[in-house]
Amino acid sequence: MTTYVAFLRAINLGANRKFAKGDIAAATEAAGFDDVATHINTGNVRLTTRMRSRARVEAALEKAYAERAGFEVPTIAFTAAELASIAADADELAEGRDLERHYVYLLKSAPAAAKVAALLEREGAADAVVVRDRAAHLLFTSYTQGVVDPWGVEKALGVVATNRNITVIRALVQKWCS
Repeated sequence: MTTYVAFLRAINLGANRKFAKGDIAAATEAAGFDDVATHINTGNVRLTTRMRSRARVEAALEKAYAERAGFEVPTIAFTAAELASIAADADELAEGRDLERHYVYLLKSAPAAAKVAALLEREGAADAVVVRDRAAHLLFTSYTQGVVDPWGVEKALGVVATNRNITVIRALVQKWCS
């Protein structure tokens, strides 16, 4: 059995995209996944499965979530080892920097090299954005309240993504990947 941590994109935003933790867990279990757990109400769910394909896991979850929630729920899954690696990258990237904020965009697929290069050419991006495989780290030494992503990372990279702050990523790794 493989443990995955799945991240749901664009839920609990506004009145029309509500999807409570209990409903997420019920839909995940109904789709045939085991050892289901959720963490805070922002769309973080752990599960185990015999499926070996991340794409199959994501597709099964997206189908179950759409049926339960009544709207499409893009879902991005990582194995426990992959998520632990993202947290380790975050620690490495933060070393020697006095960061006020650190956000991680979790990407459904690895972006094209040309898209990454174009993003990093934007003013200030090369100093604050690091893309590694399916994660884009936003490192802020100075943070302007309310501006989470001045570079439009998801759109610039052209892949489906969702973001979490590093505190949530570390909590999930400690709770589910150790």
